[in-house]
Amino acid sequence: MRKKQDNSLLTEVELEFMTVVWATGGGTVREILAVLNQAQERAYTSVATVLKIMEQKGFLTSERADRSLIYRPAIPKAEYQKISLKNLSSKLFNGAPAALVARLVDDEEVTDDMLVEMRALLNERLGDNGN
Repeated sequence: MRKKQDNSLLTEVELEFMTVVWATGGGTVREILAVLNQAQERAYTSVATVLKIMEQKGFLTSERADRSLIYRPAIPKAEYQKISLKNLSSKLFNGAPAALVARLVDDEEVTDDMLVEMRALLNERLGDNGN
């Protein structure tokens, strides 16, 4: 039996499309297709279908201009990042953000400079000036 898809998150392909929409502020299918095709060739109808699905899921809005639809983000990127991280924390780290951060800090690809930046962000959030 197939598990019902979670419509609160974007699929990998949808996230690729949404990244273009966030970066450009939106556009017609042709405009979005032109940006996507810089990385990988796609068919107009495929892009139009994915954009329509994303609109149905509530990630995009559209308005008609002449004979084209203009797609725009319905959710800001920062808001989607927040939702995605909460989902990741909940599903992989039993709802414990500290476990997520611990795993990130243990990653050998995280440089000392990145750790210093993380510490500065934590200090700022805690209202601590490094004391």
